[in-house]
Amino acid sequence: MSELKARFWIDALRWRAESAGASVYVTRRGDPDAGAVLVKVLLAQRTARLFAPVRNFEGERVWAQPLGADPVPEQDADGYAKRRAERDPDLWVVEIDDTKGRHFLQEPIEAA
Repeated sequence: MSELKARFWIDALRWRAESAGASVYVTRRGDPDAGAVLVKVLLAQRTARLFAPVRNFEGERVWAQPLGADPVPEQDADGYAKRRAERDPDLWVVEIDDTKGRHFLQEPIEAA
């Protein structure tokens, strides 16, 4: 199965989010071709939701919430991203700041 290169996928996510009025920040650059991506959605009161891609049983990419579906303190999301980056130097981290808390991911979100 052919995957879109990480850099192009992130550019598309940025375009979708910014077109809808959100701000997008790449806070960590990974491998431009095959790096994994974490998406952090900033919420009110310095909380966040974190999304990470996984494969379902059909081999399709879906987005899991490794810290659970409920918002967590932003520092917890940052700590998780830092620990992941220590194990995976190719990791990208993208932050989305949207007043409505949208993630702009087109793939399904798995229940926590």
